[in-house]
Formats: sequence, structure tokens, C-alpha cells
Amino acid sequence: MSPKPTGRFAHRDDGLYLLLDRLFAAPIADVWFSLTNPHEMEKWIGTYTGQPYTGGVKFRMTSEPEAEWEYVSILECHAPHSFLAESREGPDKMRVFCHLTEAGGLTTLTLGQRLHNPAEAATMGPGWDYYLDRLIAARAGKTLPEWEHYYPAHASYYKELVVPGKGA
Repeated sequence: MSPKPTGRFAHRDDGLYLLLDRLFAAPIADVWFSLTNPHEMEKWIGTYTGQPYTGGVKFRMTSEPEAEWEYVSILECHAPHSFLAESREGPDKMRVFCHLTEAGGLTTLTLGQRLHNPAEAATMGPGWDYYLDRLIAARAGKTLPEWEHYYPAHASYYKELVVPGKGA
């Protein structure tokens, strides 16, 4: 079965975000650990060095062979419910948040990335679907999905997403 694109747009106080959700049959602390422990992160996206409590770490995407280390600022962290991080400098600055809620033995993860313009979703959306599906596979001990099933296959979905009016 081919993976399906899952993103949507939403306005927040600081701009337009691309949001994606995933549901886990696991306690919130367990999902939080997969998102924040450098050894667990390495299984699906990357790793970091440094101490997050200082407000910054160096991060590298281990799933992309050419990726270099980059500084990431941790702007907010409310374990095990949410964090907000920002990487890169200048106009390419990338802001990402993760928000977790638990109910009935299930944890919902919402990941959001602030976009500079809606057209960025055509590349960012397939990437986040890919990485979140890698997270699910890594946690289950299954084979990780292949990038070719996400891009360019999901690009048209994200190009056609409608930006809601503010307040919607």
C-alpha cells in the first residue's frame, strides 16, 4: 500500500504552518523519548550533540548522507507535551514544533513547520510525511519507508492544498 500525504495548513500567531499528525498506541512519555533522545532520533531522522537544556544543540540528519551539522535553537520545551525549535539563519530559518496529547492510551503527535510561502509545502510536506512514517516504522522495528514513495509522488497533493482564511 502506498503512503498517503497527510498535511494541512493552519495559521498561528507567527505565520502559516504546515501541520501533520500521527497517532501512536503508546504513552506520551514513550513518544516524547522517540522525538527527543538522540539515540532514538537517529533511527528515523538524525541525532544531536549538546545539552538541550542550554537552549541549543547541534543537529545532523543521519538519514541524508550529505547533511552537515547545524545549530538548532530550542525556543520552548514543555516535556512531554511540546517543543519549538528553530534552525538555520536569515531568510532560510526553519521553525518546527511538536505537540503531543494523550487520551485513552493513545498519543497524538502534531508536527508543524512554519512556511515562508505556501509553495514550500510541495517539498516540505512529502519530507515530513516521509520522516513521520520513518518514526512509526522505527518504533515498530519495521523496514523504513523509501523516499521515492513520497517525492515527487506527494508533491501535487501539497501544491493543491488550500490555505485557509485567517481565523478559519
